Amino acid sequence: MELRDIEIFLTLSEELHFGRTAERLHVSAARVSQAIKKQERSIGAELFERSSRQVRLTPVGEQLCGDLKPVFQSLKASLERARLAAQGKTDVLRVGLMVTNGHELRPFWDAFRSQHPQWGLRLSHNGYIDPFAPLRNGEIDLLLSWLPVEEPDLTVGPVLFVEPRVALMAADHRLASRSSVTLEAFADHGVAGPSGFQPDYFEDAFLPYSAPSGRAIERKCLVTTLDQLYTYAADGEVLHMLGNQVTRFYVRPDVTYVPVRNTPLLRWGLVWRSDNDSPMVRSFVRVARELGTMSL
Repeated sequence: MELRDIEIFLTLSEELHFGRTAERLHVSAARVSQAIKKQERSIGAELFERSSRQVRLTPVGEQLCGDLKPVFQSLKASLERARLAAQGKTDVLRVGLMVTNGHELRPFWDAFRSQHPQWGLRLSHNGYIDPFAPLRNGEIDLLLSWLPVEEPDLTVGPVLFVEPRVALMAADHRLASRSSVTLEAFADHGVAGPSGFQPDYFEDAFLPYSAPSGRAIERKCLVTTLDQLYTYAADGEVLHMLGNQVTRFYVRPDVTYVPVRNTPLLRWGLVWRSDNDSPMVRSFVRVARELGTMSL
């Protein structure tokens, strides 16, 4: 079994969805399906039960997943250490980003790299579905997330930046010419919700479940990615609320952004596992505190 095929199998065992697995690995859904079929032919048994409604591991698949996961993680770690040694570095700090404006945060990245040339720094996208899983399973060391984060096993550190909120809507929406809107607009039109797990308090902090009048803000459709969200918004099915960063990094002719008034600034801060005593994490947190909070 090739390394890439193992990665596809393990990712599908987590996502249990061929499309999300393909998106996560930046391959086609056909490539995922081909890899799984190839593995099943080699083993002589089905690894997944597939139906129109769900995908789930078979007993053989569960056994293979349990056996392969630690081996694959160990192999990836070994390859990573070899790459670091070739670069003259001793370790790498892995930061997951739930933002689109990583470029604007370069003062933090550059300061860490300058002060700690012995360590590497790797930035990666962190999804909005089950957002803290990569921290908990050791895929990343730090997460840049909107706040608050109220998880008993996670520590919240300094806020890197704050920003106002905007309403995402179709370019020809009847509210598109407004100078601003309130939360009541979202109750009027409905929004998109996450297609998988998010803590209720976490979702509510980003886009409340109700407007000040008490009216519910209905989740009219479920999405996994920003691309799906923009498709629904551009088609006029929903409004949605996002951080102002998207006005600079997600410019599209089929949507527009309108400021949302009377809402608190969105805060983005560092989060890490409370049992992670890594000197790299402590050093990056110190750098962030030294630079202070940016207003964007």
